[in-house]
Order: sequence, then C-alpha cells, then structure tokens
Amino acid sequence: MLLPKRTKYRKTFKGKNDGRATRGNYIAFGDYALQSQSNSDITSRQIESARQAMTRYIKRGGKIWIRIFPHIPVTRKPVGLKMGMGKGNPEFFAAKVKAGTVMFEMKGVEEEVAREAMRLAAHKLPVKTKFIKREEA
Repeated sequence: MLLPKRTKYRKTFKGKNDGRATRGNYIAFGDYALQSQSNSDITSRQIESARQAMTRYIKRGGKIWIRIFPHIPVTRKPVGLKMGMGKGNPEFFAAKVKAGTVMFEMKGVEEEVAREAMRLAAHKLPVKTKFIKREEA
C-alpha cells in the first residue's frame, strides 16, 4: 500500500475538491492512460487494488505508472461517540483526484489488452473514468 514516509502534520483539514485538474491531466510516460471524469478521494487501498487488477491482466508484461499518491490523512472517530471531544485519529491516507487527472499509465502492451486492464482497474475506483491514448504527433 502507498503511504507517506512522514508528514509535517498528523491531521489536516478536509479542504475542497471541486473543478477540473490543471496539473497531471496529460499522458507523460506511457501510451495509454486512465483519466478521472469526476472528483473524489481515492484511498491507498483502492489504488493498490486497481494496480493489482491491471498487473494481473497484463501478466506482468509492459510497464505501469501510478500518477497519483495518497498523502492526505483521513481521520475517523469511533462509532457511538458523542459530538465534540476533538478530531478523530488518522485511519488511512487518500489522494484528492479532480476531473481530468491521469491516474494510471501503461506502455508495452497492445491497445485491446491495455483497454481491458484499465476497465478492470476502473471497477475498483470510486470515480468515473475514461480510457485515453497518446496523440501521435
């Protein structure tokens, strides 16, 4: 699972996650990519699950790049606790993903194989996604 080695602060504010991505919205490394079409937080478990689904389908051929990293700590309070008494403890880490963010990239496999692998990965994620190809110059 992906998680930061260390963080400056143990707990952070939730913040907003609206609008479209202005960074990380292009294919940088591979030939095919999985692009987010909606805004959401993606946990490190979901990223790992999607990565495993893709890797298994392409039978460890080709190369996969993960373009998102979960570095936002998400806190939870115990069930049945009354209001107040401060903020809960960090439970997991999440990546804030905006519409247009390229999440995974792939190279070294056929387009049909890449498309199916990305489709399997998309089922593991809480966002609407789109399969995109690198435009040939």
